[in-house]
Amino acid sequence: MPVLALVGGQWGDEGKGKVIDSLAANADMVVRYAGGDNAGHTTVNPHGTFRLHLIPSGIFYSNVCCVIGNGVVVNPAVLLREISELREHGVTTDNLVVSDRAHLIMPYHILLDRLEEERRGQGAIGTTQRGIGPAFVDKVARTGLRVGDLLDATIFRRRLENAMEQKNALLTSLYGHPAISVDEIFDQYMGFLEQMHPHIVDTLPLIHNAMQRGDRIMLEGAQGALLDTDFGTYPFVTSSSPLAGAATLGSGIGPTHIERVIGVFKAYATRVGSGPMPTELNDDMGDFIREKAREYGATTGRPRRCGWFDAIAGRFSVRINGMTEVALTHLDIFDGFESIKICTGYRIGGTFTTEFPTRIETVEQCEPVYEEMPGWDECTEEVSEYSKLPLNARKYVDTISSLLGCRVSLVSMGPKREQMIEVRP
Repeated sequence: MPVLALVGGQWGDEGKGKVIDSLAANADMVVRYAGGDNAGHTTVNPHGTFRLHLIPSGIFYSNVCCVIGNGVVVNPAVLLREISELREHGVTTDNLVVSDRAHLIMPYHILLDRLEEERRGQGAIGTTQRGIGPAFVDKVARTGLRVGDLLDATIFRRRLENAMEQKNALLTSLYGHPAISVDEIFDQYMGFLEQMHPHIVDTLPLIHNAMQRGDRIMLEGAQGALLDTDFGTYPFVTSSSPLAGAATLGSGIGPTHIERVIGVFKAYATRVGSGPMPTELNDDMGDFIREKAREYGATTGRPRRCGWFDAIAGRFSVRINGMTEVALTHLDIFDGFESIKICTGYRIGGTFTTEFPTRIETVEQCEPVYEEMPGWDECTEEVSEYSKLPLNARKYVDTISSLLGCRVSLVSMGPKREQMIEVRP
């Protein structure tokens, strides 16, 4: 630190919540900078087990200022439910603030998300149907409503009416759905304001004052680099950029202030939803990894697609994020494996490549070329020092580091906060 960005290196669900929860013990501020409640960050700590969708994972430290940044789209109902659940477990949310520049997810966004996925049929993208994409569309189209708009009922009402004139025309003409009520939504969101009001601030001065003090700031990403709208497997991507570059836009911190970029990778690969995944295992091994690791979406509960570690996609992610180091999670899942495979290249129509392709049609044709490594029998869950990991586990970590071209600085085994060990250079 002082400013560290933490990003997902694969297709999301890499364990960012646990890493943030562990590192936040030495932070002063954690800023969530992208996505919406389509993200699910799971943490297991002395307060219990939590699946956070909007609130930064540093919330469990009362001395850490937790910021929902301007780059996030906020569903007030989800936010208030998370606040309530945290308070029920004795976790204060007095240290939580929400940017007045963040955009709101509205009921019509959720409805349009569902209707459009249904219309696509077999070509559905596999969204979480939580209105994330339509909210970002409105943001770019300059028809969105922002959190700060709630603070003036007259302004909010006028902007809501303007937006819903278009949305109701779309609902009725394209989807054959009944129009929805402006009055009901207005009343609902004014009700949300009563509870959200203490948390809504202009976060830019707050963040920059912290920087001037030399506070330690962590920028928390959502989803993974391979779901980026520019560099991911388009169109099977998310609706905002999960990359480290987006951390500057979603927080208001200039790029020259970010000193470290930690990329979080699982020791294997997973993906939720549609889209190509070269190392996916559609066999008993894929099922075994899923069940052993309990790979089901924290947001949707959908089973995750599982496969071997893809070092080609991983090195691509390292490059586009400018990662300075890597946190490798879920290493314990391979305890007891006789051997483990790592993808070190692709064959595409008889041609070998070590570059991640641009077009999904090409990615779909990729046949992974694997390096097979010996596994280990020992249990790693209680290991507290890197040197005490089984030799073959350390060789596996070192091989990943070499293939990614980026140092592995943290290794995680198990879901708990303390099951994280530092790898010294």
